[in-house]
Amino acid sequence: MSIIVSGITLPFSATDGDAVREAVRRTGLGERSVLGSSIHKLSFDLRHNNLSRVYSVELRLDTDEAKLADGLGLPSVKVRAASAMASPTGTARLTHRPVIVGFGPAGLFAALVLARNGYAPLVLEKGAAMEQRDAAVDRFFGGGALDLSANVQFGEGGAGTYSDGKLTTRIGDSRCQLVLDLLREHGAEADMLRRAKPHIGTDKLKHIVTAMRREIVALGGEVRFLSGVSDVLIDGDKLKGFTCENGEAVPAEVAVLAAGHSARDLFALLKRKNVSMTAKPFSVGVRVEHLQADIDQGLYGRYAGTPGLPPGEYALSRREGERGCYTFCMCPGGYVVAAASERGGVVTNGMSYHARSGKNANAAVCVAVTPEDFGSGDVLAGVDYQRRIEQAAFAAAGGDYKAPAQLWGDFEKGHVSDRLGRVEPTYSRGIVFTDLTKVLPDVAADMIRRSMPHFGRKIRGFDAPDVVFTAPETRTSSPVRILRGDDLMSLSLRGLIPCGEGAGYAGGIVSAAVDGVRAAEKIMELYAPLR
Repeated sequence: MSIIVSGITLPFSATDGDAVREAVRRTGLGERSVLGSSIHKLSFDLRHNNLSRVYSVELRLDTDEAKLADGLGLPSVKVRAASAMASPTGTARLTHRPVIVGFGPAGLFAALVLARNGYAPLVLEKGAAMEQRDAAVDRFFGGGALDLSANVQFGEGGAGTYSDGKLTTRIGDSRCQLVLDLLREHGAEADMLRRAKPHIGTDKLKHIVTAMRREIVALGGEVRFLSGVSDVLIDGDKLKGFTCENGEAVPAEVAVLAAGHSARDLFALLKRKNVSMTAKPFSVGVRVEHLQADIDQGLYGRYAGTPGLPPGEYALSRREGERGCYTFCMCPGGYVVAAASERGGVVTNGMSYHARSGKNANAAVCVAVTPEDFGSGDVLAGVDYQRRIEQAAFAAAGGDYKAPAQLWGDFEKGHVSDRLGRVEPTYSRGIVFTDLTKVLPDVAADMIRRSMPHFGRKIRGFDAPDVVFTAPETRTSSPVRILRGDDLMSLSLRGLIPCGEGAGYAGGIVSAAVDGVRAAEKIMELYAPLR
């Protein structure tokens, strides 16, 4: 174990060594008592018009850490237990190896935990392996055809691979540290993980994902790409297996369903099979692009451009009654990307590379919508709602996966834009100026129109007239929840563990990965390893 000393505020000119020395001073220990130290987290504070560094420092000691922390009685000093993977405790015998449907963050981490514990999992992934997927995505970004099996939504690593690798999360689960440690083992840089808002970068995350897959395979697991599920095999209320799109039957008495938020064909299949599901809220909106320099100026003021400061990032929100408008998936120095996964629909997303050195910043500006907005009579009404928006965007931009766009100043006034200002859009397939109120639902367009001035008061320049809106952002989260009990099992199909973002139980890489770890632990609790 070790202790974390948090809330160490020092001048911007301070060094990591200064932070460690201050942590030692606060604990009342001598430096000889410290076996090792590291920076746990680093953020920056601009309150009171003064730029400071705020550190959390980890100290590894030659004394009883828990006794020390209790004796100090300081809320800023806490024991940090080493992250540990659960061990198998189940005794039931598996007839077939566990199956994992989907190889995004939830499926990836479930597979890795199971493989490390001797369960030799079989992963069925609808999309392609990384090399093939990456080539197909590059072709599509460059104007080529959409590959339905290899795109921003489907393929090795899931949708999270092409969204910057953001590792921020609001959940307090102790498994979060295990997830970060496993990412570090497979190539994530320690410097990135110690930031208050850690990220990896799309370019780095691709290699980390493939390194994790190689370990899964080396430990006896198997990953079958281009193996989407076309049928679920059921006997009464028990899972018996799956049929893949290539016709292959895969037996299974236990499976983790981690298919991601865009697995629309699978959602429709589960509905036909009477698997318990419900429609759930999600959000729709636009991608907003600013010059990164303007965001830095709005956030850092006179300190903008100071060497050592990371590109500015933000999270903004506003509520009207029960409805919220908020920014999501903010990408400093990033790019708006073509994220379609169906023919005839336009979808946008955002990503940054590791360096975050692009000229623009972008984020989703989204408005929450509920089953009352899109219809509660059908469990898949949210899917239909998303699809209508995406198809309207496709038509409005001319039908070649260009994206409809409008400057904020013109959106506010109800004018179709006719020229760009200072911000050059990064959506690589090109934009077409149009009236975005013809693409977005009224409830989203109206809420965005009322919220942008509020955001502009939070960050100066956020609502500048030449800010670019590119639409639509529809895949913020799953439009369904596949219902499960406290034991994680489907309410209607024993042996099926709905998991991750697509099942409606996570939002982002870390929370999805944590849910995947929980799913693996449930299998380990019930069944003995195969070896």
